[in-house]
This record gives sequence, structure tokens and C-alpha cells, in this order.
Amino acid sequence: MIVEISHERAVELIEKIASFLVKRKMAAPAIMTIESLRPLARLGSQILYFLAPFAELIFNPREYQEFALLLENEDNVKLLLTRIDELDVEYHREERKQKQLLRKRRMNKFKNFLNKIFKKK
Repeated sequence: MIVEISHERAVELIEKIASFLVKRKMAAPAIMTIESLRPLARLGSQILYFLAPFAELIFNPREYQEFALLLENEDNVKLLLTRIDELDVEYHREERKQKQLLRKRRMNKFKNFLNKIFKKK
């Protein structure tokens, strides 16, 4: 059983978790869930330890224990939230610009359509 996790390893795990969530477009639900459960993070890590014998059949045992340790530290939870938000902005910046441009085009077409209708009458 792992008793302590280094800061470098914590940052590495945070990066891995954040990129996993952002690539699957789950950043907003993840941030909302983590924020709402932040007061219970320490209890959550203890539950992870309780479920470890079963979960380690599915997940990498070392990373699973490190994740449980990660949740115990409030600073790591804050860092995780910050990193998820930063990566979300980074990854989806171009996509959001394209959607915004599309909305503007649709609005202009709609305005032109309305102008044509009301000018004829």
C-alpha cells in the first residue's frame, strides 16, 4: 500500500485525469461533481480504499491507490479542478469559435429574411 505521493506524481496524475475528462467532453459535469463533493473528498478517498480489492481487478492497482491519496489533499483537488478548466478552454477553443461564427451567420440570415419580409409589405 502506498502511503505518500510526491508532488510531481500528483501533477502527472492530475494531468492524466484532466485530459481524460476533457477529451471526452465531460469537463463541465466533472467540475460540478468535484465542486459539490469537495467537502467529502477525504471520505471519498477512504471509500476508495475500502473498494480497492475489487477496483484493482479492473484498474491499475498503483494508480488507483495514488488516486485515492490524491483525493486526500485539498490542494490536489483544487489543482485538478483548475487543470480540467484550463484544458477544456485549450482543447475546445477552436470548436467554440466555429460554433460562435455559425450562430452569427444564422442570425444574419434570419435578420435578412425578416428584412425582406417586412420591406415587401
